[in-house]
Amino acid sequence: MRISRRGRTPVTRLRTYCPLALVVTLSACEGRHSWLAGAGAEARAVEALFWPFLIGSALVWTAVMVFAAIAYRVAAHARGERIGRAVIIWGGVVAPTIVVAILLVAGLLTLKSFAAKAPALTLKIDAEQWWWRVTYDASGAEPVVAANEIRLPQGETAELLLTSDDVIHSFWAPALGGKMDMIPGRTNRLTLTPVKTGSWGGVCAEYCGGAHAQMRFDVVVMEPEAFQAWLSQQARAAGPGALSHLQGLSVFLDAGCGACHTVRGTGAGGRVGPDLTHLSGRDRIGAGLLPMTEANLARWITHTDEVKPGVRMPAYPDIPDEALDRLTAFLMALK
Repeated sequence: MRISRRGRTPVTRLRTYCPLALVVTLSACEGRHSWLAGAGAEARAVEALFWPFLIGSALVWTAVMVFAAIAYRVAAHARGERIGRAVIIWGGVVAPTIVVAILLVAGLLTLKSFAAKAPALTLKIDAEQWWWRVTYDASGAEPVVAANEIRLPQGETAELLLTSDDVIHSFWAPALGGKMDMIPGRTNRLTLTPVKTGSWGGVCAEYCGGAHAQMRFDVVVMEPEAFQAWLSQQARAAGPGALSHLQGLSVFLDAGCGACHTVRGTGAGGRVGPDLTHLSGRDRIGAGLLPMTEANLARWITHTDEVKPGVRMPAYPDIPDEALDRLTAFLMALK
């Protein structure tokens, strides 16, 4: 017999929707954005705290429900007031205080262990609406500036100096560690010690405006030797392969792109937008929105506000096809 939607009982609804909710919940327990991926030492420490907290909370909740059921069913008697007072004092005051104190101490010790790590690498990350400026301390040399992609060496602790240039943002790479607010005029510190190579996702975890949901980044964890080679390569100016695209460079400069973007080794020295010196070496464009391809670059340039509504970069929908092809060829050569 077919049951109408109006005639479904609460039990029927539970049987229908609970499995779906369970599948959706479990689907978030793996992948590049999951804090259960265990790609960082800090994330693993938080997970080690989470399960005892969860189990303990479940036991406390079960005990409260059992006591409530017993109190509801047992008939009142002369000793009830004395027993009730003892249950309130010991079960409602003493026991919760002890449990909360234990959990607080465990959490504080975990935080202390994070702060005690000596960093092997320091990065400064500036959050802006709606992208990330990443600056590497290159040990006395000129700082290396990138955007929307963070690269870290496996097994080494990195200290992230987090700040914001406009509104409050929040840095969160769930697979690697906890999140930290980024506040204008203030520098907060976060340590990450990646233990697994791969590409891990990150997001802004504090609402910061219209394109908040599209403010993403990637954290690429590399072998230490590969990371050092990458960092040395990033410190160089644009290579001869890119500079040989003279017509594309001319389009870039004539369109005024150099007023906002830097391409080291050319006349472009703008600091408003991301540094593009090694643009095509990144996996994505638009702060994690699109894979790095020539077609996506063309779409980003001509329909910027459609790809990312609210973005401050102007679109160039009227650029001729031939000029667009030369421009994207130049940008794809910036490796």
